[in-house]
This record gives sequence, structure tokens and C-alpha cells, in this order.
Amino acid sequence: FLAPRVHLCGHSRTQNNNSPPPAQHTGIMAAIVAQNTAAAGLKAHVARRGVAARASRARVVSVSAAARPNFFPGSVPPAHLDGTMPADYGFDPLGLGKDKETLVWYQQAELMHSRWAMLGITGMVVPELFDNPLVEGAMPNWIEAPLYKGYFTDDNTLFVVQIFLMNWVEISRWQDMKKPGYAHEQFAATGEDVGYPGGGLFNPMGFATNEKDYKIARVKELANGRLAMMAVLGCFIQETVTKTGPIANLKAHLADPAHTTIFDSFHPIVLNTGL
Repeated sequence: FLAPRVHLCGHSRTQNNNSPPPAQHTGIMAAIVAQNTAAAGLKAHVARRGVAARASRARVVSVSAAARPNFFPGSVPPAHLDGTMPADYGFDPLGLGKDKETLVWYQQAELMHSRWAMLGITGMVVPELFDNPLVEGAMPNWIEAPLYKGYFTDDNTLFVVQIFLMNWVEISRWQDMKKPGYAHEQFAATGEDVGYPGGGLFNPMGFATNEKDYKIARVKELANGRLAMMAVLGCFIQETVTKTGPIANLKAHLADPAHTTIFDSFHPIVLNTGL
């Protein structure tokens, strides 16, 4: 029969007639227990430090998220939206701006769409509110404006002039994106960021002359531009359903608020299955 072995520090000793006395066995076992207890205590201490470090990092992230505006309170914004851009509220659910170059392009695209939407919604609403001395008779609905024949000149002339003007403006903007500083050379601009040329030509009223007002104005422009883009989309849907302009829809709703609503404009879709 093989006698039981006691392993200690890589050595083994077979119990036989020459084995240590019971008191020595007790000392060896006590040393082993003490060593295992110390090791367990060290692991527990390391684990507690790890948990504390993770909790500290989580608190830092929570504080950072709470310190900046966020489209969904309490959520953590994506890493590529660090709050340095104007009106950055951490909204990118599809992760479209992870690439830095693409994010710069999207930033300029949003800025241009915002400005055009603000001009567009003005052009949709104003003709229904005021008479225009440049046209004959009543102003057309915005959807009918391209086909209107009462302008001071024919529509072909307006179309050609618009092509040349838009071509010049868009090429100038594109050159400023490819070569920052182009607007300074061509238009005596004073702005430092692409899309914000500044100067007497682009800021004739002298708004936002200091850094604080400049940052606030950029945020307000994008906030109003985003709202205008939604308003233009609403006008397209509204005209498709009701065949009238936004002011006519508003007047009809105010005349009979209980029965002239968005719900009354919906009609069930009937599918002709041939059965």
C-alpha cells in the first residue's frame, strides 16, 4: 500500500515510521491554512479595488454625460460626438458619423439643409399671407409656384439665372471646404470655420461679434434649421393629403377645430384584390 503524501512547496514526504510527530504536522497545516487565507484576502482586496475603479469610471462617465446636453437624458453619447460641434446632443443612433471625414461632411450638409429649409418654409408661408407686387393677381400655392405665369419675367429666364447663381455659390462653398481660407481670399471673409465665412458680405448686421455670442448664434441657427426641415416635410405631406397650403390648412382648422384635424384627413386605403 502507498502511504498518504503531504505536498508542501513542491516536495513530498511519505508518511512512515520516521514521519514527524503530530505537533510538527499541526504546524505545517497551520502554515498552509495561513498562506491560503492570506492569498484569499489578497484576491478579495484586488477584486474590491477593481470594483471600486469600475464604479469610479462609471461615475466619471455619468458626470460627463450629465454635464453636457443630451437628446436622451441619462444616456451616454457616442464617442465620436464629444460635444465640440455646435448643437451636438449626442444623437447618432445609426453611427453614421464614426468616420471623422464623413462627420465633417455631414456637419456641412446639415448646416446647408438647415439654411435652405429656413428659406424654404418662409417661401411656403409668406405668399399665402401677403400680396407680392412682382406678380399679377393672387399668389400661387407653393407647390404651384414653378408653373406660375404671373412673374415679372418668364419661368425659363428665371430657371437659367438660378442655375448660374447656384452654380457659383455651390462651387465657392465646395472650394472653401476643400481649401479652408478660400472664402477669405474671394469674399474678404473674417470667419475661421468652414460654413461660417462672416465679414461684411455675410454678416452685414454685425451679429455675434464676440466668442460667446458666436457660439450661441451657431446653436440657435441649427436648432431653428432642424425645426424648419421638419416643417418643410410637414408641408409636403400636408399638400399631398389636402392639396392646399399651410396657411389655408391653419385657417380651416381654426374655423372648425373639432372637425378639421389631422385625423379627419386620413382615409382608409382600399386594396383592389379583384375578388
